[in-house]
Amino acid sequence: MSPLAAVPPMGWNSWDVFGSSVTEAETRANAEFIAEHMAEHGWEYVVVDIQWYEPKARAGGYNPGAELVLDEHGLPQPAPNRFPSAAGGAGFKPLADHIHSLGLKFGVHILRGVPRQAVAADAPIKGTPYTASQIADEDRPCAWNDDNWGIDHSHPGGQAYYDALARQFADWGVDYVKADDMIGPYWADEIEALRRAIDRSGRDMVLSLSPGVGLPIDHAEHLKAHSHLWRISGDLWDRWRDVDGQFDLLRDWAPHAGPGHWPDADMLPLGRMGLRAEVGEPRESLLTLDEQRTMLTLWCIARSPLMVGADLPSSSPETIELLTDPEVLASLRHPVGAREVWREGDLLAWASEDGAFAALFNRGEADVELELPWSALGLAGPERVRDCWNRADLAAGDHLKVRLRPHGAALLRLH
Repeated sequence: MSPLAAVPPMGWNSWDVFGSSVTEAETRANAEFIAEHMAEHGWEYVVVDIQWYEPKARAGGYNPGAELVLDEHGLPQPAPNRFPSAAGGAGFKPLADHIHSLGLKFGVHILRGVPRQAVAADAPIKGTPYTASQIADEDRPCAWNDDNWGIDHSHPGGQAYYDALARQFADWGVDYVKADDMIGPYWADEIEALRRAIDRSGRDMVLSLSPGVGLPIDHAEHLKAHSHLWRISGDLWDRWRDVDGQFDLLRDWAPHAGPGHWPDADMLPLGRMGLRAEVGEPRESLLTLDEQRTMLTLWCIARSPLMVGADLPSSSPETIELLTDPEVLASLRHPVGAREVWREGDLLAWASEDGAFAALFNRGEADVELELPWSALGLAGPERVRDCWNRADLAAGDHLKVRLRPHGAALLRLH
C-alpha cells in the first residue's frame, strides 16, 4: 500500500488571499473552481487556514484576547457567522461533505496548544477526569498569536486533549491538518503527541508542520518519522527575494524528500492575492512571468508540495494555465528525486537522479546564453530533449544550449 502523501500534496490554502478571515462561501467557490478546472491535473486539497474559530478575524493581524468559538470541552469550532453550515454544533462536517462531493479533500489549520479561553474556563477534557487548566504550559506560548497556551505533555491530559481534537477532525471528515507554531521553535513533544492523536483517530490525515524559520537539518529524521510535510522557511510572499531564498534551502533539504515525507518550500503566491491578507493590498502576484515559472520549476524539480494561495475564480486564465501545465507537473510527480548538480555564480542546474529531468536557473539580472556539456551536469547526452514550458522538442547533441532570461528558468525532459 502506498504511504499517505505518496506524492507531494497539491491544493489551495486561504492564507495568501483571505488571511485569517476566510468565509465558507469563499472556500466553496475556490473548491468548486478546482473541481472544474484543476482537479484533473492533481490539485485536490482545500485548506482553511488560521482562526476559523474567531468570529471577528480580520486582515493584517490578530485580535488580542479574541473571544473564540469553543465547545464545552475547549475544542475549537467554526465561527457560524463565517461558516453558516457549522451552526448547531455541526462543525466542519457539512463543508467537508460538500468538498468531498466534488472529489476533493478538506484540510484545516490549527495552532499548537490549548486555547487560553478553555484554560480560563477550566474546561473538562473530553473523556477524562482532567481539565484544560491542568495541561496548560504558560511558559511555552506562541510568540505571534495569543489564542493558545502550550501543552505540558508530562501530564496525561495533554495527550488526551490532542486525541479529542483529532477525533473531532476525523468525525468532521478532515483529510489534512496544518499544525502551526510547531517547528519554529521546535517542539518535539507537541509534534509527537499530535501525530499520535491523528494515528489514533481512525482516519487518514496528512500532517503538515509550520513555520520552519531557521529549521535545522538535524531535525530531518524526526520530521520524517512524525509528519508528512514540513515548512523549511518562514512565510513566502510574491517577492523575488523570497523565491530566491528557497534555492539554498531546497538544495539542502532535497535528500530528505520522498514518499510520505516532503520538505515544503511554502505556498505559491500566484494569481489574485491579498484581498484580506496579512501582507499587501489586493493585487495580482507581483512576481514577473519569468519569476513565476522559475518558482514552479524549482518547486516541481525539488518535489515540494504545491499549495496555491490565490482566489482562483478571480485569477487570470494565464495563472491557471501555469498551475495546470501537465509537462511541468510531471516533474513534481516523478518517482525519482532530484538534486542541484551544478552552480556557477547566478546560474545553477538541478537534475533528477535517473536523468529524466533537468532544470536550469538564472538568479541574475541579465539574459544568459548558457552552453554546457551534458557531462557537467553528470548526465549522458540525451537522444531527445523536450522543453516542458514551451512544449517544444529541442535539438539534442553533446551540449546543452538554452537561453535564460533574468530570474528565468528552463525545464527539460530528457529521453
